[in-house]
Amino acid sequence: MLEPVKPILRAGATALFVVGTILFLVNPPSLSGAEDLIAVIAGACALALLTAWATVALRGREEITEPEFDRVVERAETLGHAPPTGREPTDFERIVGEAIERLPEEFRGLLDDVPVVVSPRGREVGAYGHYFGDTVARGKYEDRIVVYQDTLERDFGHDPALLAEQVERTLRHEVAHHLGWGERGVQGLGL
Repeated sequence: MLEPVKPILRAGATALFVVGTILFLVNPPSLSGAEDLIAVIAGACALALLTAWATVALRGREEITEPEFDRVVERAETLGHAPPTGREPTDFERIVGEAIERLPEEFRGLLDDVPVVVSPRGREVGAYGHYFGDTVARGKYEDRIVVYQDTLERDFGHDPALLAEQVERTLRHEVAHHLGWGERGVQGLGL
């Protein structure tokens, strides 16, 4: 119930603190004009809350609420565990499948419980692939490897052999993240 009002109250409290601090430093209050001081504070509160409401309303809602986030995660997990839709895999999905098959046996075993997802949203994140999770050692969150078809095809699609090589490199890069390697360590491996 208070969810839509929280950003407004947070912005208002910040504005009140800043305005109050500035007023206190510029013109410290005296006790002789208490009625005027109360009127100024009430007016400043009203102005700050109105400004905070307008700021939040104009900025829009960027943050996803906790219940919405939980719903999206639950839906993604349900879809991730659902059986295939019966359609034939695309050429790119075949390339990803072949890259998985070329991984050493130990690494393929790691991917038994880690979905590898093909996504067309690489331009949005500026990447060829992504690892989501908290590594094989922790296992607190669901793990997922995303291979971005659009950016890989954009940069390497002119040569099928080069595309297959880069898909495999991207997959190995994300598997290394799953194993706990940071970005510097993965790059040190040549991935």
